[in-house]
Amino acid sequence: MNPKHQAATLSKMVSQGKKGSIRVLAVSSGKGGVGKTNVVTNLAYALSRKGKRVLIFDADMGLANIHILLGLAPKYTLEHVLAGEKTVDEIMVDGPAGIKILPAGEGVEELTQLNPEKRQRLLEEFDGVRDDFDFLIFDTGAGISHNVTFFCSIAHEIIIVASTEPTSLTDAYALIKVLFKNHNQTHFRLLVNFVKTENEALQVYQNLSAVVDRFLVYVSLEYLGYIESDPNVPKAVRRQRAFMEVFPYSKFSLCIQNICDKLIVSAMSETPGTENSFLWSDVFPA
Repeated sequence: MNPKHQAATLSKMVSQGKKGSIRVLAVSSGKGGVGKTNVVTNLAYALSRKGKRVLIFDADMGLANIHILLGLAPKYTLEHVLAGEKTVDEIMVDGPAGIKILPAGEGVEELTQLNPEKRQRLLEEFDGVRDDFDFLIFDTGAGISHNVTFFCSIAHEIIIVASTEPTSLTDAYALIKVLFKNHNQTHFRLLVNFVKTENEALQVYQNLSAVVDRFLVYVSLEYLGYIESDPNVPKAVRRQRAFMEVFPYSKFSLCIQNICDKLIVSAMSETPGTENSFLWSDVFPA
């Protein structure tokens, strides 16, 4: 198949999509400072521009900041849901390109360690909106806290965001190891941020993959893509806008778009009734 035909086929697959099933992504990192929340925001924006119904859950409990990144001022947050005062539907706020956002409480220490009862309430609330969206994206915290591993363990796909810093790779490996040994997660996708070229990202992937292959023999680590560094990122952050909305033709935006297309195609490849079909009642006991 020639490149033009291949691109046209991919574009057709992406535009068609698969209706009636939600795809749940957990985007996490071993350490902070790797641009995870910015990645989540722009991936959601790109997916929405492709006609996908997207819900972001700001699962970085106690340090939620997606609403700040987008200049939003939510009246209600997850605190009100867990207290039984509001439903998930009632606290959703509108983001750019039609994405919906569930804001978590900011600076609330008790949210950093949700007990089983509150987790179950949250899952029941998600059940009520599962038919309204094509993608649910968990923007988890960084590290290996119980909340991070919980949200990763109930997602269809776990996307690990890393940078070229050695500490980022060390902590990414630690997160993968914990999710494998404690939560039986065996498949991960790596997204490398803040690189100058794709070759730099591939080197990061190869280094981490070699360690995973050596010490975690049942774990597979897939290369999802890379995002080039862009000096305009701080400008979009200061303007409290999604980067792709302000600079749609930048290399950063093109990288995000490529990753978006991969996620849509991989979501389409899953058929109802497989082990990845999304049933809270099945995943909660884990």
